[in-house]
Amino acid sequence: QTYFYEVLLMNKEFILNTKLTDTQVALFYLGQEGFLFKYKETHILIDPYLSDYVDKNCCTDSVTWIRNYPTPIEAEELDFIDYVLCTHTHYDHSDPYTLAKLAAVNPNATFIVPNFAIDLISSYGIAYHKIMGAVANTVIDCGECTIEPLPSAHEELHKDENGNYMELGYKINFDNISIYHGGDCCLYDGLSDSLKNIDIMMVPINGRSYHKLRDDIIGNMTIEEAVMLAKECNSDMLVPMHYDLYSVNCVNPAHFVDYLYTNNPTQKFHMFVPGECFIYSK
Repeated sequence: QTYFYEVLLMNKEFILNTKLTDTQVALFYLGQEGFLFKYKETHILIDPYLSDYVDKNCCTDSVTWIRNYPTPIEAEELDFIDYVLCTHTHYDHSDPYTLAKLAAVNPNATFIVPNFAIDLISSYGIAYHKIMGAVANTVIDCGECTIEPLPSAHEELHKDENGNYMELGYKINFDNISIYHGGDCCLYDGLSDSLKNIDIMMVPINGRSYHKLRDDIIGNMTIEEAVMLAKECNSDMLVPMHYDLYSVNCVNPAHFVDYLYTNNPTQKFHMFVPGECFIYSK
């Protein structure tokens, strides 16, 4: 059985003072695919994007990037982080501004990134000894949890010259609670086998198209694929991501709800608002 508690308030004091039992995980939404997970005394950031780097550096003649809402918290305020996970090197997932600020205020944090990306992440001003290269299917022991990187197909599966996957998702096990954060991903053979009975499945729903790819916007799962993946894996709760921050790469979340209620009406789900805290209990 699960339940949740919500509040639209995000600041350092609130996060640190959020009290949990040993069977609870708190999820704080940062926007896009960014989350902060709190379990016992461990704080994990994944794909934190807390700047306007994309707006300033990635606009083209055909695509203008403008954030739909401000960051719910400043990176400098998050000076208590143990692990920072990045799923891949796109700037809304490995943001140079955010990562550099986090490294400056978290001298003991470990940055976990796809193995091929170590040099790039270091170029943002993060010391090599703080960076851990993640390899698919190789479990990382983080004390109060374990992290298992899984391949992600950003439209397709991509490998570097050493055969390591360039985009990853992360399956995090907090004792009896399991969370999968897929990063940017599409379906591929074998993914559902790795996610059987996952408690919380977090996947993008913004889809893909010829026209987006033509503008160098690499796609993700469709709404239909996300809903059916959760059903196939018997996931307890489905969390859609990557649909709200940039209008040029959004989908209407009402379509997600409509498809879910039509095709898997018993599926629990939650749609986050930036700055929200959600406590999952099992």
